[in-house]
Amino acid sequence: MNQKRESGILLHIASLPNKYGVGTLGKEAFKFVDFLDKAKMSIWQVLPLAPTGFGDSPYQSVSSNALNYFFIDLDILKEKGLLTKSDIKHLKVKVEKVDFEWQFNNKIPVLRKAFSNFDKKNPDFLKFINDGVYNDFSLYMALKSMNDFKCFKEFDLKYQNYSLKIEKEISKTDEYLFWAWTQFEFLDEWKKLHDYAKSKGIKIMGDMPLYVAYDSAEVYKHKELFKLDDNHNMLVVAGCPPDIFSSDGQLWGNPIYDWEYMKKTNYKWWNDRINYMLKLFDIVRIDHFRGFDRYYEIDGNADTAKNGIWVDGPKFDLFKDKLDLNIVAEDLGIIDDGVRNLLRQTNYPGMKILEYAFDGHPDNDHKPSNYDSNRIVYTGTHDNMPLMGYIDDLSENDRNIFISDLILEANKMNLKYKVNNTKEICKTIIKMAFKSVADTCIIPTQDLLFEGKDKRMNTPSTLSKNNWSYRIKKRKLSLRLALKLKKYNQEYRRMK
Repeated sequence: MNQKRESGILLHIASLPNKYGVGTLGKEAFKFVDFLDKAKMSIWQVLPLAPTGFGDSPYQSVSSNALNYFFIDLDILKEKGLLTKSDIKHLKVKVEKVDFEWQFNNKIPVLRKAFSNFDKKNPDFLKFINDGVYNDFSLYMALKSMNDFKCFKEFDLKYQNYSLKIEKEISKTDEYLFWAWTQFEFLDEWKKLHDYAKSKGIKIMGDMPLYVAYDSAEVYKHKELFKLDDNHNMLVVAGCPPDIFSSDGQLWGNPIYDWEYMKKTNYKWWNDRINYMLKLFDIVRIDHFRGFDRYYEIDGNADTAKNGIWVDGPKFDLFKDKLDLNIVAEDLGIIDDGVRNLLRQTNYPGMKILEYAFDGHPDNDHKPSNYDSNRIVYTGTHDNMPLMGYIDDLSENDRNIFISDLILEANKMNLKYKVNNTKEICKTIIKMAFKSVADTCIIPTQDLLFEGKDKRMNTPSTLSKNNWSYRIKKRKLSLRLALKLKKYNQEYRRMK
């Protein structure tokens, strides 16, 4: 990753324009690649491609390697002869945000219709089934479908505990084949999009969550990977401790890995997962990287995260044979010497966030003057409020500190600036990201479009229809914007 100066845009697939209410792998995705090409950007960063789970979050998926069937493009299915115009016309909707519940209730029946027209004896599909990469997902989704999409703990008694007998029974059903086909079709569309991006010299950065959901194929079938009791209940769960933002901490509720067991297997599950992610993507960002050094563990019966403890993770032992891989470490949050040491050992680029930088403290790690080139600098992430909204929400005192600090940093960088209004401040920060010493700079779409707090992608530790549902309009990704970004890339030596 550290060979040259690069730039990119963060935009989730779901956020792409589309007449069917959610972004897909169809023509608008190809148009976005064209936009990146015109802007001379070299990286498209996406959020996890996994099916959304609890709270519509792609970080709470039913499978660690599954792909979101909502992103399958209906027009492509029509071109393949699997659907007709009349099959999909009722799915055309004009909505500002993605409604995943609506998609589930309306798109899945249409996908089933497409599958009914698909040749189930297709040799490539038979080989795909035989290869077994998505068999755990297909098994679990078939069982969920048979049990009103509940968690396995609420399945009919005979299916609550995995067995090879259950797998053999379910794998013969059309329901199993349907869910396998969703992955087969996704991959076919993804390969064409990814190949197109490569042809334009654009890399796709994927996102790999640290944890899996309790309601997942992994916990159902491979309970040995997790700290569970004999009744499949979580002994401990994941989260983070109390801080200035939350007096109770954050109780994420994900199952905790049994790292001792994983070490005995030479981390096979992790090795397979990382290697597969690097087949899907050119670069993989690993979320919550600090959890590999130490992670916060909370009693499985606790109501808050107040009384958790820090426990050692696998540390460098997991990554000692992965030093040449294109991995980015999400090193945000509570960062201590252990995490810093792990970053030094792996030499993976970490992340710096300019929204955090201007607080009046000279030693702030997020100030461009305080980091080296082996970093990816962002104006903000999917968990941050868009820059415009963040600045507008500052108190008068905090805004004055923010602007004064920004000016000091701009002067250190010999960067011309304007700070008369919020939009000028945002432009200055975007240019600062491009000019910084960081090898890579990535800007979320909302910040490029100067959008406010109502366009936030996610507010951590909250459940809301506003989370994960951000969408853009076609006209927003204009030629004028592409040419402006091209100019930044030329001026700050980030041309692809």
